[in-house]
Amino acid sequence: MTVAITALSAEETRDRLDELADLLRACVEDGASVNFLLPFTAEAARRFWEAKVLPPLMAGGLILLIAEAGGRMAGTVQLDHDTPPNQPHRAEVRKLLVHPDFRRQGIARALMHELEARAATLGRRLLTLDTLTGDKAEPLYAALGYVTVGTIPDYCIRTDGSGLGATTFMYKQLGGPAPYA
Repeated sequence: MTVAITALSAEETRDRLDELADLLRACVEDGASVNFLLPFTAEAARRFWEAKVLPPLMAGGLILLIAEAGGRMAGTVQLDHDTPPNQPHRAEVRKLLVHPDFRRQGIARALMHELEARAATLGRRLLTLDTLTGDKAEPLYAALGYVTVGTIPDYCIRTDGSGLGATTFMYKQLGGPAPYA
């Protein structure tokens, strides 16, 4: 299966809100711990993209990548590079999502490789992220070279409401010279 990774503009994102909402909802319903609780409506999923993604995308501080396979939106990830003045070398990985129908096919890895390439192009040499401790994504991040900094217990309510979950913070230093060394 061929996978195409592209960055969406704000206008393209607006045009594809329903697809993005469907992807997010499928992931949350499958248990992804990405800040939402079940039940999770299509309306709530759409509001997330409109309120939390479109504004920074329009302001130029966010890159939204999507993966398409088999004529469908299979995954997405965000690179948040709207950082404070003393952190121009850093960016945050947000919301790596792969639709349950497309998991274990290399899509998450492809999205992360493209995200890292775009971060490097922007001069971002340090990437940070957090993930639910023990989540399926944690070993992927480790395999991609992300280093665990530590965990915080009882960080979030589990998606299904079954209790509190810890989060693991990770980072990766990309190649290239440090801009302020």
